[in-house]
Amino acid sequence: MRTSIATVSLSGSLTEKLTAAARAGFDGVEIFENDLLASPLTPEEIRARCADLGLTIDLYQPMRDIEAVPEAEFARNLRRARHKFELMRRLGTDTVLVCSSVSPLAEDDDALAAGQLSQLADLAQEFGVRVAYEALAWGRHVSTYDHAWRIVETAGHPALGTCLDSFHILSRGSDPKGIEDIPGEKIFFLQLADAPLLAMDVLQWSRHYRCFPGQGGFDVAGLVRHVLSAGYDGPLSLEVFNDVFRQADAGPTAIDAHRSLLVLQETVGLARLPAPVVPTGVAFAELVTPDAEPVSALLGALGFARTARHRGKPVDLWQQGEARILVNTGPAVRRDGTALAAIGLESPDPEGAARRAEALLAPVLPRRRTPEDAQLDAVAAPDGTELFFCARTNPQHPGWRADFTDAPGQLPAGTGVLRIDHLALTQPWHQFDEAALFHRSVLGLHAQESVDVADPYGLLRSRAVTTSDGSVRIALGVGPAPTEDGAHAQHIALAVEDVVAAARRFREAGGRLLRIPANHYDDLAARFDFAEGELETYQEFGILYDRDAGGEFRHCYTRTVGRVFFELVQRDGDYRGYGAPNAPVRLAAQHTAKRLTGG
Repeated sequence: MRTSIATVSLSGSLTEKLTAAARAGFDGVEIFENDLLASPLTPEEIRARCADLGLTIDLYQPMRDIEAVPEAEFARNLRRARHKFELMRRLGTDTVLVCSSVSPLAEDDDALAAGQLSQLADLAQEFGVRVAYEALAWGRHVSTYDHAWRIVETAGHPALGTCLDSFHILSRGSDPKGIEDIPGEKIFFLQLADAPLLAMDVLQWSRHYRCFPGQGGFDVAGLVRHVLSAGYDGPLSLEVFNDVFRQADAGPTAIDAHRSLLVLQETVGLARLPAPVVPTGVAFAELVTPDAEPVSALLGALGFARTARHRGKPVDLWQQGEARILVNTGPAVRRDGTALAAIGLESPDPEGAARRAEALLAPVLPRRRTPEDAQLDAVAAPDGTELFFCARTNPQHPGWRADFTDAPGQLPAGTGVLRIDHLALTQPWHQFDEAALFHRSVLGLHAQESVDVADPYGLLRSRAVTTSDGSVRIALGVGPAPTEDGAHAQHIALAVEDVVAAARRFREAGGRLLRIPANHYDDLAARFDFAEGELETYQEFGILYDRDAGGEFRHCYTRTVGRVFFELVQRDGDYRGYGAPNAPVRLAAQHTAKRLTGG
């Protein structure tokens, strides 16, 4: 189906919004009145600009407080409407959105509302315009879609239909199945938005917290199925009021928006995309650094060995067990020091994974490679992290590993690291929801519930995306506020057999563990039973502890190098979390360590 987006969903001038929508692949736009009023372009120039960009103007909106008012007020409304219809003719659009009235003058009289909307439709018809009547969730007397439809049906005017808006319907808990009773030709327009499930005033919820389909808690796909069953054949259009989106760059936001509609169409059976290729493991994590010495010292203390070097690039491979870390000292050096720049994902079909990514607007990144280098496709996640799709490494098919030459040397004793347990990526403050949708739709990962974590300087949001078996786990986080350089820390969590033994070996090798306040251990003693001396050992090494119905979790942290630190984790039983109850303690300890030592 055709796709459209309301200009209110994007930031910038009207020209910037139109350009972003076209580049993202939308077919049309809804022109929000405020954007037109603030534009230096005439309606004719806006029409021409849209035509040049290949965009149709699918809707002009909104007209407010029209119906069920005293006759003198309605006469003024008709004069206002005539001006809008003349403007729409100049714009070249034929559908106007009329919201149910919130005016204190509005009367609770459906017959009056139907009669006045019919008169409005008479006037609209003279200009070749259709009126799409929408129930606002906070409308004074009309606040549900079925009530709005009854009024439209009573009016019985060919130029009057209804507009369905997923937010207004689902935020009130209305049953969307009744949509199927509305004739498809009387559904003049469909606006879509998702939202997190919040307990708050619906107007404030609508104005500030809407998001794109698949990023919130509403069953938008279920609603769309009912609309399609009714026979609707118009565009799928996004109308999203969101404080973050309206401050972020319009280009990436528009791409995120269009991706959400592609996924939605796939979900409801309107589009066929390359099937998701779920990764089966983490092949490697790549660090870029201007100075390899601190990173090498940290990896060495963790028991990693430098086992190979890339044939043509300044990239070393460090390995322990199935955990592989690449250290890149090439030209892509970050001004904020060591950073986690890329993740290699083992895939049963790397080419299929790349095709899926491209279909969902994540273009394959160009790579500098020699004819001898392994063919590796990479795409950029919203935060800029490069994701490589790799065939599983084995002696018969070494894949990316064939680009490396073995580095002879004595292997350290190791600390019992088995594999990479999970990776934590801090997102730009305006891309948290986009990142969750990206990893879920492009990589086929499952998104867990969002969690708020208390940091000494505000709340952090965290949301994990994972495979069903936990072979790939990525924790997405965002800080309490934007920073000048976005330099929130990232980390790599390493699964170990015995976290106490691993911590001891790490410290004996000269590594520094994050110190945890004694108050944490006093609290643990009150909450859980421990064997004699167990808690004292945890305190000695800064090991944190958590327990749930599935099992136990023990973990500790290294000091930070640049933007990166490591976590040693021991999972026992069926514990599937990430120690979220301990996160505030860890964050406070890291702030203290940075303040005292600068790292």
